[in-house]
Amino acid sequence: MRRLLLMPALLAALLWAAPCLAQTRSQLGPLCTTETTPADQMIDACSKIIALKVFSGEKLATIYFWRAVGWNKKGNYAQVISDATEALRLKPGTAVYNLRGSAYYDKGEYDIAIADFDDALRLGPPSGIIYHNRGNAYRGKGDYSKAIADYDAAIKTGPKSAFSYQNRGASKQALGDLDGALADINEAIRIDPTLPQPLISRAVIWRAKGDIARAIADTSEAIRLAKAKAPANIMTPPGSVLISAYAQRGLAYEANGDATHAKEDYAAVLEGVASDAGSKANQATAKVRLALLKEADAVPRKTAAVPAAESRPAPAPPASAAAPAPSAAREQAAATGRRVALVIGNGTYAHVKALPNPPNDARAIARSLREIGFTVSEGLDLDRTTMQQTIHDFLREAARSQIAVVYYAGHGVQVDGRNYLVPVDIEFKAGARMTDAMVDMDTIMAGLDDQIRTNILILDACRNNPMAPQVASAGPSRGIETGSGLAAPATLGSGSTLGAGTLIAFATAPGQVALDGEGANSPFSAALSRHVGTPGLEVQQMLTRVRAEVVAATKGKQVPWSNSSLLGEVYLAEQ
Repeated sequence: MRRLLLMPALLAALLWAAPCLAQTRSQLGPLCTTETTPADQMIDACSKIIALKVFSGEKLATIYFWRAVGWNKKGNYAQVISDATEALRLKPGTAVYNLRGSAYYDKGEYDIAIADFDDALRLGPPSGIIYHNRGNAYRGKGDYSKAIADYDAAIKTGPKSAFSYQNRGASKQALGDLDGALADINEAIRIDPTLPQPLISRAVIWRAKGDIARAIADTSEAIRLAKAKAPANIMTPPGSVLISAYAQRGLAYEANGDATHAKEDYAAVLEGVASDAGSKANQATAKVRLALLKEADAVPRKTAAVPAAESRPAPAPPASAAAPAPSAAREQAAATGRRVALVIGNGTYAHVKALPNPPNDARAIARSLREIGFTVSEGLDLDRTTMQQTIHDFLREAARSQIAVVYYAGHGVQVDGRNYLVPVDIEFKAGARMTDAMVDMDTIMAGLDDQIRTNILILDACRNNPMAPQVASAGPSRGIETGSGLAAPATLGSGSTLGAGTLIAFATAPGQVALDGEGANSPFSAALSRHVGTPGLEVQQMLTRVRAEVVAATKGKQVPWSNSSLLGEVYLAEQ
C-alpha cells in the first residue's frame, strides 16, 4: 500500500495563470488538478484541456499527470501508465515516476516498478514516500531484506508513517520474525488506530501464531473501519482493503472450523471489484476455497466435523497484548495435520501417448514422503473426474497443514501461458475446448495460497505435448501451443501474484522436454526419491542435489528448474 501521492513541481495555481480560454481557467482547471475531484470528473476535465491544445511542455505534462491520477482512482493502471509515460516524455519528474511505478506495482510488475522508483530517487530530493513505495515493490518480489531497508529509510524521514511501520512488519513476518512484525504493526495501529490495513496484517500474524480468535477479531474490526470510511489515500487500489479483510477473515474462520462464516466471507471477497494484483490473488484464493467448502456440504464427510466457532467474534485484544506461547502454536499445528502431500502419477492414457513410468514415479515419491512422516494422498492413472475430486479433497485437508507438498508425474501442457495437468481419459475432439478436459494448475496454486503455510509443488510433467500432432492439424485457433514443456508460473491465471511461502519445481526448464527414462523411473523422479528423505537437508539444497544428478544422468540434456518464494529454510526430513 502506498501512503501519499507526490505532487508535481509545477503547482496548479501557476498552471492556470497562463492565458487560455475562460472556461479552462474557471472550471476545467480546478476539476483537473484538485486531488479530491471525483475520478470521472477529473479525467473528463483533463481530457478537455488536452483537446484544447493550449498547453505544451511542462504544463501539458502536468495535465497528463493529473489525468493519470484520475485513472489511478479508478484502478485503470494501463491508462495510468500511458498518461504518465506521456508526461515523462514531455518533462521527467519525480512525482510522475512515482505514480507510474505505483501503477506497475499494482499490476504485479515489480522490477519495472523498482526501475521507476530508482529514477524518482535519482531526480531527487530523497523522499520517504518513494522509499516506501520501492519497499513495497521489493516486498512484492520477495526481496524482504531490501524492502525492510527501504522502510527503514521511509521511517527515518517520516517517523509517523503508519503504513511504513505496517509494511516493515509484514516483511519481518515474511522472514519469520513474528515478534518483530507484531511490534511494528502495533506501532502502526498506535499511530493511526482508524486504519484498517494494519489490523489485517496483524490478523495474519495471529493466525500464524495459532491465535484464531484474535485474527477474527482484528479482521472484523478492519471490515468495520473500511465500511465506515473509504480510504482517504487515493493511491490505495479501490476495493482492495475490504477484499483483503474478508479474505483473511475467511481463512481464519475456516481454520477455526466455521465453514458457514468462511463461505460468507469468501463470497464477499468475490463481490468486490479487483483492479490490483493483490486483490486478484485474494479473489483467486477465495474462489477455490468457497468451491471446496460447498463441495464439502454436498458430499458426506468420512471424518467428524470440527465444531463451529461462535458467530460473534471475540473482543479485540489491546495492541500490546502478548502473543500466545510458540509451543501453543506448534501444538495446534501438530493437532491439525502438520505435513501433508498429494502424489499423482498418470501414465496409462487411453487416447494419447502412454507413459510407462509416472505410476512408478508416484509410488516411489509417495513411499519416500511417508517414510519421513507425511500423510500422503496417492492417486494413479486418474480420469478427470477422479483427479479433480482427489485434488479438491486434498486442498480441504491442506487448509489445516503447516507444509503441503503436491507431486505430479504425467503429461502436462501449457495453454496461453497457463499450465494444465492431463488426466488419462483425455480425448481430442473437434470443436471442443481442450482445457475443459484437463486440470488447471492455477486451481491448485490458488487453493494453497496462504502465507502462513509452506507449499511445495513438484511437476515431472514436461515430457512432451501429447496433443501436438492433433493441434498442428487443427490449426492455431485451439490455443494449445504445439511446442513442448510447461510455462514458468509467475502468476495465477487471473493475473494475481503467486503467494509467498511457495516453491515450484519442474523436472526441466520451462518450455523444455523432460525424459521419461529407460528404467522404471524418470531421471528426475529417481533422483528426487533418493534425496527427498535425506535428514536435515534443506529443501532447496535437496533440489540442487537432484539437479546435479539429473544433469549428469542425461549428459546435460535435462536441467531441472525451480522458483521459490519460501520465507525461510524448510526441511522435509527433520534431523
